[in-house]
Amino acid sequence: MPQSRRQFLAATSLSLLGGMATYLTHAQVSTDMPPGSPSAFGTGPDVGPEVTTTTFAEAEKLVQVSMTAPDRAMAEGNWRKSMAPLYERRVGPRKVALESPLAPATKWNPILPGEKPAAQRDRFIRSSADSRPLPGRDEDIAFAPVTQLSRWIESRQLTSERLTRIYLARLERFNPQLRCAITITRDHALQQAKQADAEIAAGHYRGPLHGVPWGTKDLVDTAGIPTTYGAEPFRNRVPKEDAAVVRRLNDAGAVLVAKLSLGALALNDIWFGGQTMNPWLLEEGASGSSAGPGAATAAGLVGFSIGSETGGSIISPSMRCGITGLRPTYGRVPRTGAMTLCWSLDKLGPMTRTVEDALLVLHAISGPDPGDVASVPSQLDFDSAAAVAGLRVGYFPAWMKDKPATDVDRHALQVLQQLGTVPVEVSIPDWPYGSLSLILFAEGAAAFEELTLSHEVDQLKMQVPDAWPNLFRQARFLSAVDFVQADRFRRKVAIEMARVFSQVDVLLVPSLRDEMLTITNFTGHPSLTLRAGFVEVSRARTDWAPDPNHPLPTFPTPRRVPHGVTLIGRLFDEGTLGSVGLAMERSLGVVSERPPGFAT
Repeated sequence: MPQSRRQFLAATSLSLLGGMATYLTHAQVSTDMPPGSPSAFGTGPDVGPEVTTTTFAEAEKLVQVSMTAPDRAMAEGNWRKSMAPLYERRVGPRKVALESPLAPATKWNPILPGEKPAAQRDRFIRSSADSRPLPGRDEDIAFAPVTQLSRWIESRQLTSERLTRIYLARLERFNPQLRCAITITRDHALQQAKQADAEIAAGHYRGPLHGVPWGTKDLVDTAGIPTTYGAEPFRNRVPKEDAAVVRRLNDAGAVLVAKLSLGALALNDIWFGGQTMNPWLLEEGASGSSAGPGAATAAGLVGFSIGSETGGSIISPSMRCGITGLRPTYGRVPRTGAMTLCWSLDKLGPMTRTVEDALLVLHAISGPDPGDVASVPSQLDFDSAAAVAGLRVGYFPAWMKDKPATDVDRHALQVLQQLGTVPVEVSIPDWPYGSLSLILFAEGAAAFEELTLSHEVDQLKMQVPDAWPNLFRQARFLSAVDFVQADRFRRKVAIEMARVFSQVDVLLVPSLRDEMLTITNFTGHPSLTLRAGFVEVSRARTDWAPDPNHPLPTFPTPRRVPHGVTLIGRLFDEGTLGSVGLAMERSLGVVSERPPGFAT
């Protein structure tokens, strides 16, 4: 017999209405209603804790809205019938577990309607072979770029096993100072290295990453090797399968030597083993959350590394540690098998010592994977010999004058002009871009809901106000309506960035300019951060809010540290970013200097 609309909703409300009518059941349907009577909101039984008008008056302070006294009275009488039942998925009685890999139904697409990705062909042209002989000292080999290491391995001047042993020895020697490696994969690495050497000797050379040792931020799954997220509740977690990027680097013949540290659950630079330190200035942290990749790459402990970024976690440690960090366009690199913090923001990318190295690695890990619904097919058009003259470089005049810009940033703009690029002044509206972070906090709290509600998040070392435990708890009180409005604002910002990129080919920005860090992470634009010079600091730097009880070290004599600039590219146009970055790197001539305490 056909169901009435009321009966149909009562029987299928959870699946069709996402919980909006879960309180209706057959037993609650009045039998004396005429056939065809529609269902009504707020007609089920009371559920959940008692609420009063005072409850709503206090809650108004959290979401900054105002209700009248009659409004609160009506809400008091109806909340437990109309709104409290919406939490049944979480509080029961019909609880539904949401598995970790399960992504939201909606997803962010950085390509606006009518637009096309900038790269229209797939092309990767490496720099010409360097005939430089193999150095005699291990440390000179360790700090060589991947472009050079790969040539030595391909020509069999250097074996993967020897190179792997060099990096393993450096990891074991320097990790106690830096605390940048959570797990050193010695046996696994040597097995992979010996296999690489055997394949190369047999004439099966897989490409420029074959036999090159690397490390990954410890939120990327490795089969049979701990993947801890840097967080106490997960320190004994051992996945059964490799992440997509690990599979791709295995296919490329790369050799995994270490799982590198990250701030717990991808925030800043403190994990359950302590704080990861900056090789250039051991009195300060390496910055996070890709702290381990930043420190290990800068100190010559790996050939290259994989980091991740949600809101600055590749850019910031690359800046502080003086390396190159490439944050790809959102969707280019699959995140299958990587820890989720924020479905619509997380990105995996290479962290290297030179620009071309970053493009080499990006070429190997790009492309869609069925396990990541946001990953898409993409093309990479990179030519290491491409000229940059005539390219339009956008910059914000006011930003170049104000902090955090330095003379290094201003000099970088001059160098680009000397290379023949065309400077273009750009501007964006003075909007509250920080409001977008509501999405980050809400998605992060959703990703770690079980950890938060079970209070396992209380095990994390950092329990300060600006750490995840407090932010995840507070996010429970963010408004769902404001989440939707923030999402709409996100599209408005993306439209504005499309306007900017209709005028320029790349943007040059101070790396840690808050507006651009926030904007481009939410719009999904790629960024390339590279060392551009050196600055002096009189005080250690930190990712954390100031703590009067733990003042940062100060230096009577200022310390010299590297400083980087950031290029922002058009969507899926990492090739142009690489060309401009490579031209800058060659012209600036500051990339080869090593952290003094780790140079030998």
